[in-house]
Amino acid sequence: MMFSNVAVLGAGTIGMSWAVLFAASGRKVAVFDPAPDLRARGLAAVQEASKTLRTLGWEHAGNAANIRFTDDPAEAVQGADFIQENAPENLDVKHELYAKIEPHLICEAIIGSSTSGLTLTEMQQGFSNPGRIVLAHPFNPPHLVPLVELMENTNTDPGVLDIAQSFYETLGKDCVRLKKEIPGHIANRLQAAIWRETIHLAIEGVASIQDIDKAVVSGPGLRWAVLGPNTLFHLGGGAGGIRHFCEHLGAPFQYWWNDLGEPDLTSDVLLELEEGLLQASKGTTLESLSRYRDAAILKVLTGLGQLEEELGV
Repeated sequence: MMFSNVAVLGAGTIGMSWAVLFAASGRKVAVFDPAPDLRARGLAAVQEASKTLRTLGWEHAGNAANIRFTDDPAEAVQGADFIQENAPENLDVKHELYAKIEPHLICEAIIGSSTSGLTLTEMQQGFSNPGRIVLAHPFNPPHLVPLVELMENTNTDPGVLDIAQSFYETLGKDCVRLKKEIPGHIANRLQAAIWRETIHLAIEGVASIQDIDKAVVSGPGLRWAVLGPNTLFHLGGGAGGIRHFCEHLGAPFQYWWNDLGEPDLTSDVLLELEEGLLQASKGTTLESLSRYRDAAILKVLTGLGQLEEELGV
């Protein structure tokens, strides 16, 4: 098995999700977090995700014996082949953590950082030997959503990113690579662009929060779960592909781009978002929404997997 001993540093939502996936794959996992309820939350997370992970084919799902918990990061990384770092999005905090673990790393260990916004260059400054850390940003929850955004740079040791990608692929991940550093990476920037316009539509009174979300879910969101926007518009061009699409609809799109809003997240805007979401939820709890989200994503993943088998793609 590739990287049979894994450490997870930081056991918030992302870190704990990574931990249950690593354990479900049969790997030994050491989880570090300073929170006093770490073990209780960890065991609860293993059970919560077990049914989903078994559906995805992970035979060790629900086996908490593969996980140990510690409040000492140095202890967590001892003997670990791979470390998934999920510390808060604070460079000083990350650098402090790196200083604590670096003397205890085995020389072959690779560190993948789940950072959603910091750059690889910034994080590397926390290591005396920065060649073994790569950017490895997942999407929440990582035990379920396949995407991992990867990046190396000139300070990265040769072959490290290839090895890291191979490891993530053994976990069923779809890996994409950034060719240059940019805040927010790829998918978060796309999310940010869409969210910005949904807020603009809401505060301009174009539609309710509920209907704006429904427009995404019942329209482009369905297509985006299957193909990306560039490929979809390529199909939309018919026999002429993307060139015909742009010749036919390029001008309207340019007009829409020029008209997109640039809202600020003021207190009034935040209040409008809260009130709109409260009305849209109709009393549904966040826990229920989370369970629905995970169950729906699982249905999509398993359905697409079955379709790919049928079509041989």
